[in-house]
Amino acid sequence: MSLFDIRVPAVLLRIDRNPFHHGTLGAVRSLGRAGVEVHVVADCTASPVRESRFVRQLHPPPPPFASPDDIAVALRRVAARVARPAVLIPMDDAGAIAVGRLGAELAPAYLLPKQPGALSARVADKAQLAEVCASVGIPHPVTLIPDSAAQAEGAAWQLGLPLVAKWSRPWLVPAGSGLRSTVVVRSVLEARELYLRTQEAGSRLLLQAFLPPGHDRDWFFHGYVDRFGALRGGGSGVKRRAWPRGAGLTAVGRWTPNPQVRELAERLTRELGYRGILDLDFRRCGATGRYHLLDFNPRPGAQFRLFTDTAELDVVRALHLDLTHRPLPAGSPRPGREFVVENYAPLTALRPPFPRRGGRERAWHARDDRAPGRAMWGLWGRHVSRRLLDRVRGPGTEGGMQAGGRVVRQATPPSAGVHDLAVGLPTVTSPGVPDALTDDEKASSC
Repeated sequence: MSLFDIRVPAVLLRIDRNPFHHGTLGAVRSLGRAGVEVHVVADCTASPVRESRFVRQLHPPPPPFASPDDIAVALRRVAARVARPAVLIPMDDAGAIAVGRLGAELAPAYLLPKQPGALSARVADKAQLAEVCASVGIPHPVTLIPDSAAQAEGAAWQLGLPLVAKWSRPWLVPAGSGLRSTVVVRSVLEARELYLRTQEAGSRLLLQAFLPPGHDRDWFFHGYVDRFGALRGGGSGVKRRAWPRGAGLTAVGRWTPNPQVRELAERLTRELGYRGILDLDFRRCGATGRYHLLDFNPRPGAQFRLFTDTAELDVVRALHLDLTHRPLPAGSPRPGREFVVENYAPLTALRPPFPRRGGRERAWHARDDRAPGRAMWGLWGRHVSRRLLDRVRGPGTEGGMQAGGRVVRQATPPSAGVHDLAVGLPTVTSPGVPDALTDDEKASSC
């Protein structure tokens, strides 16, 4: 007899157009293997996900930058086709924010965790996350929010170079703009130029002190907070390889218990009253040893299948079981388990796994679902070829900077008057972090 109520299907929602989002495939497989009927609301035209034998039906997604009303219309259309209540699982931040705001409107067609409707938007917005961390005592990189190009220059001088620039709502950054959600800034001029593109980016520019990457410094935590407020499933992991190197998504991750990271996650969710799936990113400061929260994603992380315990429970399964009022099986953690994304770490994926209790899982290839893995290599090859052709054809932009980089001569430090202007910026600091920064406290993510 199945632990799951297989009468209740699952609907996965992804608004972004990334065809290589392996987290969506992980959720399809996780629930499909449990006997749950899985529907996918996403653009899977050129995605390996569409080849999975565990997909019951593909549905067209809302248009890019859709309004909440547009998203509600698309989800009601899917609900009419499914014709019975379903567990709804957003797979990206834009979807999670929309679903959080539409919770009352989407019920009873969809089952959702009960939490304040604006909470997903609050933690996903990087400017508001800095405020949240300050209010609950979670370490966070020193963050300045300029209100003018001059203040952006002053913030760069105050934080020191290099620093990290982020758009507070990266899901609003238009495709093809050359802007990236996060970029390392290495000159005052770059900070000014980024600020001048604020309107185009669609949200505020944040400038953060830079936390240098290093061995065992990038950590993440995945979990599910059930309807009673208990943190279930998931665990803490460390990035062994990332793409791009030193930043970006997890190419190779390892389940590594970390009591400090778990305590921070428990404190944060308890203080906020958060319910549902979460994915947190941390960076450890090499000088102080403190773990700084960099991102709070109110949905499954792409590598959530890393945290599959001995009872085969992961955060997506935990959500379905909890919302259908089924007990969660009591499994044991599998420390040492690895997760590898083949197109970003092909050599690691091909290398025989070092004997570990937890084993290894690949993002795309699975013995019981081979078609997505085969499709991925063909689609990925065409994707890489297009990128190379674009670079050969002429000068393009990448991350808001000229492809291939450029050297910007650093200006003389500003006068006292300009520095005072930077001090007057809206500032959010972690508890105990002084306004006058030492080299050891210049930190952030990229």
